[in-house]
Formats: sequence, structure tokens, C-alpha cells
Amino acid sequence: MTVEDRGRLSFGIKTTPAYTTWNDVLRVWQEADAIPEIEHAWVWDHMVPLFARKDGPVLEGWTLLSALAARTERLGLGVLVSGAPVRPPAVLAKMAATVDHIAGGRLTVGIGAGGTRLASGPTPAAAEYEAFGIDLHAPADAVARLGEACAILRRLWTEDEVDFSGRFYELKGATCFPRPVRRPPLVIGGAGRRTLRVVAEHADIWNISGPPHNSVDVVRDRNRVLDEHCAAIGRDPAEITRSVQTHAVYDDPAATRALVLEFVEAGATHIVLSLRPPYPEGAARWAADEIINPVREQLGETARAV
Repeated sequence: MTVEDRGRLSFGIKTTPAYTTWNDVLRVWQEADAIPEIEHAWVWDHMVPLFARKDGPVLEGWTLLSALAARTERLGLGVLVSGAPVRPPAVLAKMAATVDHIAGGRLTVGIGAGGTRLASGPTPAAAEYEAFGIDLHAPADAVARLGEACAILRRLWTEDEVDFSGRFYELKGATCFPRPVRRPPLVIGGAGRRTLRVVAEHADIWNISGPPHNSVDVVRDRNRVLDEHCAAIGRDPAEITRSVQTHAVYDDPAATRALVLEFVEAGATHIVLSLRPPYPEGAARWAADEIINPVREQLGETARAV
């Protein structure tokens, strides 16, 4: 993403790799790769489904993304988003650099605080971490770790050798060669106010989930909070692209279109349509014809009317 891209409306798709197969995900991505209206595509970073049965089939996100990068040519791509505790940030930096070379410079790196230990009990993501032996942290520590991880990623992609001594991570003479084809844009996912401070400090793109996790009003409020954090550190808030992901409902595209228009009105310019598995034939073309193109047309009519 370049400076000129910020503020320009773009659409992508997300293929949750649960209860599906490699061939079906590849089919959707290759179809999307041939549809210019779809500019980016995403997978997730979970090892068990967060819906239906926990023993259902799930493909791992980064290895899947590497394969998809090799089988597509145009789409921007990424994981939306990786949990910071799942991989040491220096290892993630190396993985990302490799995927970016496979993709020819099309990678955006997504990262978030990941599962946390809450007094009210484990969230689905926290239960996943416990099952896989991944350390859980209190929310404040998880956000602090996220900030350190973002700093490490940026430094390893731009500096010859990195020493880092933080509360949670320590590097001694770490390197990342070959560097990515370009410095990958960093998308940070999350809605918490502490996370938004890290977004203000490090992100090129901020992503928030829409319903059922967050209402449009929450998206609008967190957009305002992010602006306030930017002002507090002296960063131009226009430097951060505002991204929202929402489910695309196959049998009610009108409802999805209406929700997308609300997100745009709330300040989002980077829209990710999450397609539910199993993926029907023509799922990517459906997203373009039933959601993306009608939304663009409606926004164009509104602009002309004004």
C-alpha cells in the first residue's frame, strides 16, 4: 500500500480455512485473482474452528498463505490477523519476508494481541491457546507484547542487524535477509482502547471486526479514539487506513450491502468481505456482483447527488 492508496475505497475477501479444503480455498482465490474489483484476499490464524465443533478441520494460516501466494498473481494478500503470542516476532518477520518474495511484494502483515486471560473466563481464542500450549497473558501485558512485536517486525525488515531488549522479547544480532521485496504494510487488528494506542504508534492499516463482535456505533467510536491517540503522539490520523471485516451473507446480499455502506459512512475505506465456508461455485464473482459493484454504484450516485 502506498501513501496514495490511503483513503481510497478498496474491497477484499476473507476465506476462513475451516470446514473446507485446500482445493476449494484455491478455487476461490484464483477466481478472485481474475476479478479486478477484488483487490486483496485474506486467511485467518487459528488452529481450531472458533465455530461449530472444535475438532473440525482447519488449515494453518501462514503455510496456506504461502501456497496461495505461489498460485496467484495480482491479489494483495495476508493473514487477518496473526496472534502475536503464537510465533516469536523475529520468526514471524522471517516467515513474512519469505512469503513476500513468493508473492512478488504483495504481502500485508496482520497482527493482533491474540488470546488473553480474562477474569470472566477463557474466550474461544484463549481456550485454543491453552490447548496448544501457547502462553496466555493478561490484556495489558498482551497489548504491551504486541507493541514490542510490531517494533521488532519493522526493524528487522529495515535494519541490517537488530539488538532488542524489551519486557517480553530480546534479540541479539538478529538479521532478516533477504529482506521483503518491499517493507510490508502492517495491519493491526483489535477494538480495545489500549490496542488502539499500539495502532497509532505502528500501524499502516487498522482492522476491526463488525457484527456480531462490534456494532457500527462501536466502529465509529473506536475510529474516533484512534484519532485521539494519533493526536496525542503527533501522528497524522490520515496515515492509517481504516479497515472493517464483515460476513457476506449469501442469501441476503442487500443486508450486507447496507452494512458495508454504514461502515464506509463511519470512516472505513478498506472493506473485507468474509465468505462463509463451504464456498459455493462462483463465490468471488458473487461478492463482486452482489456486494462490491452495487456499493460502488450507490456511493457514486450519492457523490453525484451531492
